[in-house]
Amino acid sequence: MLTMIVGEIANFVAYIFAPAVLVTPLGALSIIVSAVLAHFLLDEKLQKMGVLGCILCMVGSTVIVLHAPEESTPNSVLEIWGLATQPAFLLYTASAIAVVLVLMLHFVPRYGQTNILVYIGICSIIGSLTVMSIKAIGIAIKLTIEGTNQAGYFQTWVFAMVAVTCIITQLNYLNMALDTFNTAVVSPIYYAMFTSLTILASAIMFKDWSGQSASNIVSVLCGFITVLSGTAVLHSTREPDAPPVTDLYSPLSPKLSWRIQGNGELWKQKDEDGLSPDFVTIFKQDYFS
Repeated sequence: MLTMIVGEIANFVAYIFAPAVLVTPLGALSIIVSAVLAHFLLDEKLQKMGVLGCILCMVGSTVIVLHAPEESTPNSVLEIWGLATQPAFLLYTASAIAVVLVLMLHFVPRYGQTNILVYIGICSIIGSLTVMSIKAIGIAIKLTIEGTNQAGYFQTWVFAMVAVTCIITQLNYLNMALDTFNTAVVSPIYYAMFTSLTILASAIMFKDWSGQSASNIVSVLCGFITVLSGTAVLHSTREPDAPPVTDLYSPLSPKLSWRIQGNGELWKQKDEDGLSPDFVTIFKQDYFS
């Protein structure tokens, strides 16, 4: 638990100093570390395809780091607020909220238990807004530590409330997805959707790729696709979860079934293992209404 808290704090700090298009894809490195530690500490065998997946993740991450865009740090929360209220990002935010509401109100009750994309879609969309608000809060804290107090601006607290709300919603539906579906399937799909939408949101809000050459943009996208491929390959080597045991006890009494004959007789069939069915006439009448 302590190491996880330290890791999340480090991840939070990373968003202050680097663009989300760089930080978010590098989250795949935690998957590699988990797989390697599980091999040595938990005796979970890392297969050859798993090693290939780790190599793909490392190669893709290296490409992303080498070609990631540089980011200029805003000088105040007001500047970040201006980026968040630009028409393009407001359109993205409104579209994201609308899609999430449709998924929650219409698709979750009907398809939540059968379609894995419903829960993961909510997590990923909300997650992209979480990263943007977390990045804004991190920059505000950094500027405050440097001597420029940002706590006096109401925009700082708006970003904080948005972050808390998004984090709670995201974790809630992520837990639902993990409880309903296999973790080996949920993890790569969630990583792919969450990272893709976060990169899109960051590109719209912070204009990460503004002024970048086409070769750098293509290189980052290729590195991201490589990381996605490595993540999928690594998770495909995991053993599936054991199915839950639902039938712990067999019924003590024999099963009874009913059937209606063509002549109007109602029969009760007694099913017992190894015995022929017994038929007992309950009643007989000429017509049924």
